[in-house]
Amino acid sequence: MSGAASSRNSEAVRFASMSIGAICSARCGSDGTAHQYAAGYAAASGFHAVPRLHTAAAPSRRRARPGSARTRGFADYVARCPAARGGSCDPRAHRRSAGANQSDLEPTVRRLMAIGYRLLGVAIVLHIGTSARLQAQTFEQRLVAVPDTASVRQMSRDLSAVPHMAGTPAQATTRDYVLDKLKSWGIDAWSKEYIVYIPQPDTVAAWIIPGPRRGPVRLNLVEPGTGAQIPPFNGYTGDGDVTAEVVYVNYGLIEDYKTLDSLGISVSGKIAIARYGRSFRGIKAREAQKRGAVGLMVYSDPQEDGYFRGDVYPKGPMRNADGIQRGSMMNGNGDPTTPSWSSVEGARRLPEDSLDIPKIPIIPMSYGNARRFLEPMGGPSVPQSWQGALPFRYHAGPGPARARLHVKTERGARGFHRIWNTIGMIRGERWPDEWVVVGGHRDAWGPGARDNVSGTVCVLETARAFATLAREGLKPARTVVFATWDAEEWGLIGSTEWVEELEDTLRARVVAYINEDGTFSGPNFGGSGSPSLKPLLRSTAHVVPDPVGPGTVYDVWLKGKNGDTTALTMGNLGGGSDFSGFYHHLGIPAGGIGFDGPDGIYHSMYDSYDWMSRFGDPGYKAHRAGAQLVGVIMSRLANSDVLPLDYAAFGTEMTGLVSQLDSGIAKKQWKETVNTQALKDALDRFTAVGRAFNASRDSAVARSVDSARARRVNQALMVVERRLTRPAGLVSRPWFRSLQFAADLDNGYATMAFPSVNEAIRYADAATANKELTDLVSRIDQARAALVEAAVALR
Repeated sequence: MSGAASSRNSEAVRFASMSIGAICSARCGSDGTAHQYAAGYAAASGFHAVPRLHTAAAPSRRRARPGSARTRGFADYVARCPAARGGSCDPRAHRRSAGANQSDLEPTVRRLMAIGYRLLGVAIVLHIGTSARLQAQTFEQRLVAVPDTASVRQMSRDLSAVPHMAGTPAQATTRDYVLDKLKSWGIDAWSKEYIVYIPQPDTVAAWIIPGPRRGPVRLNLVEPGTGAQIPPFNGYTGDGDVTAEVVYVNYGLIEDYKTLDSLGISVSGKIAIARYGRSFRGIKAREAQKRGAVGLMVYSDPQEDGYFRGDVYPKGPMRNADGIQRGSMMNGNGDPTTPSWSSVEGARRLPEDSLDIPKIPIIPMSYGNARRFLEPMGGPSVPQSWQGALPFRYHAGPGPARARLHVKTERGARGFHRIWNTIGMIRGERWPDEWVVVGGHRDAWGPGARDNVSGTVCVLETARAFATLAREGLKPARTVVFATWDAEEWGLIGSTEWVEELEDTLRARVVAYINEDGTFSGPNFGGSGSPSLKPLLRSTAHVVPDPVGPGTVYDVWLKGKNGDTTALTMGNLGGGSDFSGFYHHLGIPAGGIGFDGPDGIYHSMYDSYDWMSRFGDPGYKAHRAGAQLVGVIMSRLANSDVLPLDYAAFGTEMTGLVSQLDSGIAKKQWKETVNTQALKDALDRFTAVGRAFNASRDSAVARSVDSARARRVNQALMVVERRLTRPAGLVSRPWFRSLQFAADLDNGYATMAFPSVNEAIRYADAATANKELTDLVSRIDQARAALVEAAVALR
């Protein structure tokens, strides 16, 4: 608030005090003070925030005790002066008979007193609202001031010193490092252990057999110049030793196999070679196995992240010819042996041979090695959209070269390993049972400076900022939780197990989850999240200096869009990171921000401190800005009287996405039997309530909202998106309960809006589409009812 506005509020307090003081002097002598009248007015009107009038500018730890001079003064005054209760305090009046004439001044004095009380009440509310906003601004300013480039740089160097895959001793060391940091800052911190199935590799080897007269040549799967290495393998690969001709399958998507069918080429009995991109890698494994391939090789084409995009490492940031992208091949979240329940010690387990993981051997490789299969490949020339950036024309095959793949991983009891999440917590002062959670995964497929040491460092530096403020006496109103997750790279395992174990607690307490995953590797700001959180994520960009350009993050973001505010969009949440358990499983609003840039070291040994300090974030200013932004986001979620969730924006965005359903319905020629009008009407009703609630909230927050009322409002708000989940989940994937968004079933990363309806349309089931539309409309109306409850509680 401006200084002028603050001055006007102070003046209103003084005016009201003087008005009541004048009345007191005229009718009661000098016994009552303005503050005592203020307390009396507050007590009579149910306004409970009056004590802050004395303490807002400089909070006091002292509270008035029953019978203290503070409380006795007003009690004595009321006992002596009936005017405080609407009567007369003139001693002579008490001696008059009931029929005696009252002074003509009496009604006027009463009216003046009533006006004075009202003025003071308004002034108190304005003063308290101003003080709360000023305190929130101070909190934010301190959170922005604390993060430091030297601090984030050192933590980045420490945590990326060696590869630290989940289930290894090196990863246990990162657990201890994080806990030591949190505790050294005065934060309550602990680890949570789970026992999960993440079989490590025993042997990974590949050979090329160039022709019938030439023997096999073993491929070098080492990334030179990187020191200690994690073997190049894909998590949850099948075991096997297979030899077969090779077929190029482009990205290995459903439509790619349709193209191969049109060319008369089958992968049955062959080894498929697919390039990374356009989908989660697990989809590539699923489709290859489904079509009878006996093995799969996946490589990063230079068109995606190699020399086609810029200079390669170590000269530049892009992937060199030796770079190998590792990663999990499991399509699903959490430990595959405990679907939908937590992998605590003693948990029941599914049998190993029944797990929904690939059965064929899979090996990732560099484009340097992939070239040895692709360059001599025969068969028809591929469509232009299949052509990569290697310097020759691509063909589909098969052969003439053959490949041999040999993969052996831990099986049985050896495949189970202990993992550890770390949890740090600063307890809230006003609403300790409402939690704001920020998290990032701690494991990596290599040194992981980008993915995800950068996210872990952001969580830690944000925690350090909150801890610094707590030591200064500035504690958040809500509890803030700082989490680092283990085994995310295998399938979001650490966060999923935590969510499954604490499902009821988290659903009841978490107001929002902020996720930081591999998000600091360049100068370009962006974010994604629930539509209800996007306005908050955008707003924080106004208050943090940009790490590179002049002005704020918002200024540079807008300049990069040529001043077009409509281009400042943020994505929705599909799959691939730790928000999924909170958002898709429990219906908790989630989001995240970050900075990116040219990057060709994903999941390789070259994702190192050297790469980050020279190419990703020289100076570590993006890391600092990320911690500043997350700090402000956390502060606004933790300290706002009414949660800053925007359901008008939510309704507007979801309405715009109905067109995707309409398009699918039109393609199926179902316009006569399936339509979305009821869904549009439900979203219109929801959006209208959202707009009305926003207006009421803005007005109420400007005056301040007492704790009890805020709790009622926020408890209703927290239910809104929970009501857009279905306990039985999606028909295709019961673990995914949210009916807002899910990861596309045939892509893995991409976002699918209204997934229950969209999947019915995709699989040509009109009856199910109508059933799902009816269910979705009902749940949107239930969510709207929760928003109405919040509006009623706000009155």
